[in-house]
Amino acid sequence: ESDFVYIEPGTFLMGSLPDEEDREVDEAIHRVTLTKGFRMSKFEVTQKQWVAVMGTNPSAFRENSLPVEMVSWDDVQAFIQKLSIESGISYRLPTEAQWEYAARAGSTSAYSFGANVNFLAENAWYETNSVMSPYAAGNTGSPRPVGTLKPNAWGLYDMAGNVWEWCQDWGAPYPSGEAVDPTGPANQINKNITRIGRGGSWYVPAAQCRAADRMTHDPAKSTPDLGFRLIHD
Repeated sequence: ESDFVYIEPGTFLMGSLPDEEDREVDEAIHRVTLTKGFRMSKFEVTQKQWVAVMGTNPSAFRENSLPVEMVSWDDVQAFIQKLSIESGISYRLPTEAQWEYAARAGSTSAYSFGANVNFLAENAWYETNSVMSPYAAGNTGSPRPVGTLKPNAWGLYDMAGNVWEWCQDWGAPYPSGEAVDPTGPANQINKNITRIGRGGSWYVPAAQCRAADRMTHDPAKSTPDLGFRLIHD
């Protein structure tokens, strides 16, 4: 439990401000209120944690302290179900809104620490600083052990970079106007918009590590730069 941080309920601006560099069209700014607090893991789920529950390691880059990757959204749901039964705690993925609220940690800037991309390497493993890794052959880059860089203001590590993180929601355009406890659409709205991933990864440029950046991914597919973290009540 010491690895979880309590995130207070609150209201925040979700999306990116109109003048934010690298802003994308799907980041319309809107006010979101989260009426319930939740506990979020300080770290991405590691390979050691995954193997302890599932018995196998699907990851492309193998090391106990690295984030698990090569896990689909569907795989993650199976892990959560098993872990919840074993532990007696109802774990789940964060909603997209919960994820961004926690990633921002009270900020409205491109990154939780501000807008200056020059500081990103102190906070995130991304395209620029993840290369020449001991885990990869040659100069291809890789994820790194969780929690090795600075946390955000709320004590959460690797919310930018390292691996993309699955969220619970189906992707959809943001609502216009205020939202309270949004969970995304009940069903997939079209075949091109799939489950949400957030935070960027070791493989992508800084722009995709911004707090507002959104990615959607087929829930049945996995990649070597996509993992997750857990929340519970």
